[in-house]
Amino acid sequence: MSIAARLALRREGFSLAVDLEIPGDGVTALFGPSGCGKTTLLRAIAGLEREATGVLRVGDALWQGPGVFLPPHRRPLGYVFQEPSLFAHLNVRRNLEYGRKRLGRSPETSLDAIIALLGIERLLDRRPHQLSGGEQQRVAIARALAVSPEILLLDEPLTALDQARKQEILPYLESLHRELRIPILLVSHSRDEVARLADHLVLMDEGRVTAAGPVNALFSRLDLALAHQPDAESVIEATVAGHDPDWNLSLLDFPGGRFAVASPPLPKGGAVRLQIRARDVSLTLARQRQTSILNIFPATVEALAEEGAAQVTVKLRVGSTPLLSRVTRKSVAQLGLEPGVSVFAQVKSVALLV
Repeated sequence: MSIAARLALRREGFSLAVDLEIPGDGVTALFGPSGCGKTTLLRAIAGLEREATGVLRVGDALWQGPGVFLPPHRRPLGYVFQEPSLFAHLNVRRNLEYGRKRLGRSPETSLDAIIALLGIERLLDRRPHQLSGGEQQRVAIARALAVSPEILLLDEPLTALDQARKQEILPYLESLHRELRIPILLVSHSRDEVARLADHLVLMDEGRVTAAGPVNALFSRLDLALAHQPDAESVIEATVAGHDPDWNLSLLDFPGGRFAVASPPLPKGGAVRLQIRARDVSLTLARQRQTSILNIFPATVEALAEEGAAQVTVKLRVGSTPLLSRVTRKSVAQLGLEPGVSVFAQVKSVALLV
């Protein structure tokens, strides 16, 4: 199942016009500057923007098109807003049961399974005012899942939370990514959230889609602004190959080789995601032997882009995996870097996004 959205909406000072296809599983992030239309697109998919015109097809079902407009309550989706919007007079259990009783069909997932997935067993008898911000959002997500949606829409669910509460809820969002077999659309303005959670990325600006594709591919494209920002990064999917107990290093395989990353033991064969800042990748023409850097990979220069007067972003290919490096113009000249040159990429720091 995929989601085909060709939608338009005009307002004074703003217009939305998108034509895209969203994968039928995994997490798709809508990313871009404030006011670019991310939330408006999400609301249009939910049927909350009645003035939006066009076609919206979810799998084989037409939700919107010529002569067709399913109202929000007839669209099988779950929607989580920036604010949890829980019913203050109901405890957590009754909040979860509220929409479920009005389904008109048998839910596909047990409520106990949803409660366990979000880790809210001990919260069931509490009222919303007795919950932390992170707990309220977990309950809001559970309530959205309680109606067995075909799509889950998350509108910046972490925006209202402080850093501690964000770290509290992120593992639960990752569990949704692993456990759910429905598409999740996530609106976010945080690169780190996108790098950690998303499989597919839709970049938006001024109500238009500027690019769409796998996260690791878009983060490394030199024709997009993402690769030119100070915190430019690469996202790499890897598989746990084993653990070195002598040095407490996890061994992580990817198409370009094997990373050794400081980490407790991880389940062998499990999928993990690595985040590597471009500024943490240095380049040499020969493999260095006497160095503290553990992760060194043969690579080929694919493209270069100047960043101001002093720096250059270098796009590398490590096996079949793109990797960004940020070096000085002087280094580029001294090493003779240009497309096709073979180098060794020295990865000084790796963030493990489990």
